[in-house]
Amino acid sequence: MAAAARLRRRLLLEVPWRWRCSPRRGGAACPSAGQIRAAFLRFFEERHGHRRLPSAPVRPRGDPRLLFVNAGMNQFKPIFLGTVHPRSELAQYRRVVNSQKCVRAGGKHNDLEDVGRDTYHHTFFEMLGNWSFGDYFKEEACRMAWELLTEVYEIPRDRLYVTYFGGDPSLGLSADEECRDVWLCLGEVEGNLLPLPQHHVDTGMGLERLVTVLQNKRSNYDTDLFTPILDAIQKGCRAPRYQGLVGNADVGRVNMAYRVVADHVRTLCVCITDGIYPGFSGAELVLRRILRRAVRFCSEVLQAPPGLLASLVPTVVEVLGDAYPELTRNANQIKDIINENEAAFLSSLERGRRVIERTVQQMEPSTNFPAEVAWSLYGSLGFPLDLIDLMLEEKGISLDSAAFNELALEDAKRKAGGLQAGQPGNTNTHLDVHSLARLQSSNVPATDDSPKYAYTLGQHGQYEFSPCQATVLMLYRDQSLHKEVGAGQRCGVILDRTNFYAEQGGQDSDQGYMIHLGQQDVLFPVESVHLCGGYVIHEVTAVETLRAGDQVQLFVDEAQRLACMTNHTATHLLNFALRRVLGDNTEQRGSHVTAERLRFDFDTKGHVTVEQLQQLEQVVQDLIQKNEVVHMAEVPLTLARRVQGLRAVDEGYPDPVRIVSLGVPVENVLTCDSKAAMQTSVELCCGTHLLQTGSVEDLAIISERQLVKGISRVIAVTGGRAKEAREAGQCLAMEVDSVSLRMKQSITSIPEMQNLSKEVGQLTKVVASTAMPQWQRKELQTILKALQRTANTAIKKLELQQAEKVAQILLAKFCNQPVIIDTIPAVSLSILMKVVNQLCDKSPGTSVLLLSPQASNEVLCACQVSKSCLPRFSAADWAVAVCTQMEGKAGGSPIVAKGSGNAKGMQGALTTALEFAQSKL
Repeated sequence: MAAAARLRRRLLLEVPWRWRCSPRRGGAACPSAGQIRAAFLRFFEERHGHRRLPSAPVRPRGDPRLLFVNAGMNQFKPIFLGTVHPRSELAQYRRVVNSQKCVRAGGKHNDLEDVGRDTYHHTFFEMLGNWSFGDYFKEEACRMAWELLTEVYEIPRDRLYVTYFGGDPSLGLSADEECRDVWLCLGEVEGNLLPLPQHHVDTGMGLERLVTVLQNKRSNYDTDLFTPILDAIQKGCRAPRYQGLVGNADVGRVNMAYRVVADHVRTLCVCITDGIYPGFSGAELVLRRILRRAVRFCSEVLQAPPGLLASLVPTVVEVLGDAYPELTRNANQIKDIINENEAAFLSSLERGRRVIERTVQQMEPSTNFPAEVAWSLYGSLGFPLDLIDLMLEEKGISLDSAAFNELALEDAKRKAGGLQAGQPGNTNTHLDVHSLARLQSSNVPATDDSPKYAYTLGQHGQYEFSPCQATVLMLYRDQSLHKEVGAGQRCGVILDRTNFYAEQGGQDSDQGYMIHLGQQDVLFPVESVHLCGGYVIHEVTAVETLRAGDQVQLFVDEAQRLACMTNHTATHLLNFALRRVLGDNTEQRGSHVTAERLRFDFDTKGHVTVEQLQQLEQVVQDLIQKNEVVHMAEVPLTLARRVQGLRAVDEGYPDPVRIVSLGVPVENVLTCDSKAAMQTSVELCCGTHLLQTGSVEDLAIISERQLVKGISRVIAVTGGRAKEAREAGQCLAMEVDSVSLRMKQSITSIPEMQNLSKEVGQLTKVVASTAMPQWQRKELQTILKALQRTANTAIKKLELQQAEKVAQILLAKFCNQPVIIDTIPAVSLSILMKVVNQLCDKSPGTSVLLLSPQASNEVLCACQVSKSCLPRFSAADWAVAVCTQMEGKAGGSPIVAKGSGNAKGMQGALTTALEFAQSKL
């Protein structure tokens, strides 16, 4: 092992450079990373007939189990799994070569926290790969690799070492001596090679480490994949130059910061280009953490000015753009997204620092940092928990982790389940009748929540939400009104005005935070908002004392609000589509809009068909493509009632009411005898909406079912979630097609058909639980149901055929004897029972008991007693006696019984079986 380690070090440090290719930039002594990548691709394409493929996006296609593409094989999984459609382009591939963009920063493969600490971990890396799908196998793969390394890259043979799989006894896998023999043949030793069957080959190597070797560098960060970025960082922040230091030698973590920023900006560029944006769940949340980690090292360690991260994008594009031209096309968008997210985080970072400093100054000595303050930083500002721990550690202070975890658990329960049946409502946000009366008698005005509609579209198409200034009118806690609430207490805050949307009209409430006016370093997280009697109650955890009369400023969680707006506008589109497809008599029976999805209930005469589901999505997509303006205006209720085509007016609507009209100005639908509302969506709605339908991007109905007779419920997702649902559906459709094709083949093996039946069952479960278009789910479920029937019928037929053959042999062997006791091979208890049944059918006066030893050391037992032997001879008693001898169990009826036991008692069981039968006959 030590020798191998020394050899690896020599391989990295001592390889001389001799081969040449056309230099991309003049006169370099070593090849550039671009030349090394290009040489790999050309070698397999031109010399060995491989088809060159572009890299797949790092957002996985149709694989909900992956956050990112994290290996070169991801895009070829359908081939490896046998799920590829036979008529697809993918199925035609035999030899391919590519350089795949990969991200390992979440899920099973997560290198995020290691990046920067050493010189070789990365969140983004490139995987060079050559692939054979049913073409060549080990011998050719090894020969090609050896040829590439020694002849093209001219790495000296004595500087290379080879490994092969040594086996795994626990899994029953032997050593890969076949591969060993290939390499021995290729290295200075004679040997005979046997012909190899056709199998798939997945061969490759990380570009970064290959470049390190060929450029004779000490680490990946010393190669030209990173040095231009490191140079750009140094120019942008004027920090000391990068020296490659690690651990204690890296004073102030400056070198670590260089590595973190250089790695993370590459990841950001690639992910944003491929449609993954910093967000709040899944891959988007991981990317948000990557961006914020990079920003922290820029600002805190490198002392860089704002904007450094985005300024590195052109350099990343210069380094990687030739191989991945999509980066060049999206450079401006990448910079805009990074700048927007950096600005938001820097603001939060500075505010968070002040909160921590101020809280620490007010703390008693030797006490833990208050959990409610940390929670407000974490929940309201998205302040990283590890940063809170780090900043406190620097001050010699610990966080009250137990209390923090309790707050997190409480929040998770609230988000996951809400109120259970029979539980009382939140006593801090639902005003009781006495408190309402007191507010009204005290002339406390109702809350003006019109600022919730005050948002605009910026010049780059982004939504802009303005903060709102307000005054605290009253506080509500434990079913009573208060003028003051102390730190650490949860309460309802009643304001004179608000820009928060209170939960109503089926739309989830906003979340966000409030601050004391002019005091930026104290945040009060707003966890939910409710409307009660005209008063908007903001549920808040007080991090310090709150009093009536306090001036505050309100900030909504913009991402959550925008997601709700998208899904609410999509709900209106869906409502219109339902009437268009199912008829004008289709009426809404309820809806619920969250940031994640939308739910819509409506009356119907039956299940919605597959064709109707497809039509519904198409109508919605047509409206999205038209990018209709969403018109909104408040009008008197009496005037709104006159609109032809308006959906049924709920008598509970306030007056005036808010009309939302897609594509047609509200004044047009209000004109006398106007038919405009008959051709578009016009609804009364108090919700917040997009300003144009195009921002919905896409809608996929992922569920449809009848709640009760005559009432159906659909659940739909929009935007990126809709795209992911469609990709998941396409992936599963390919798997179902693959099983269907294999089912049509002539299969005579019972185990093979049973495995196919099991695969159908597993696919059925996955199809039922995966978020995918409902029309496609129904189609696949119909196919799978038919396949399961076919498989079950085929298994029964094969078992019966096998049972008949075995029964004939036994009948000939025992020649109509009154008792047949024997052992036979049988792969299942079902087949064993069928053999027993066949024997008794063909010889009615015979009683039969058969044992079948299994590979697992279990012995199966099945028996049947002739009716002429009843009641003195019971099959159940016979089976119990035999299986007890084998330390097993059995049961059944007087005529038929079955059981099992241990193989070590089988010979004694056969003796017991005969003695028992003889004693009864």
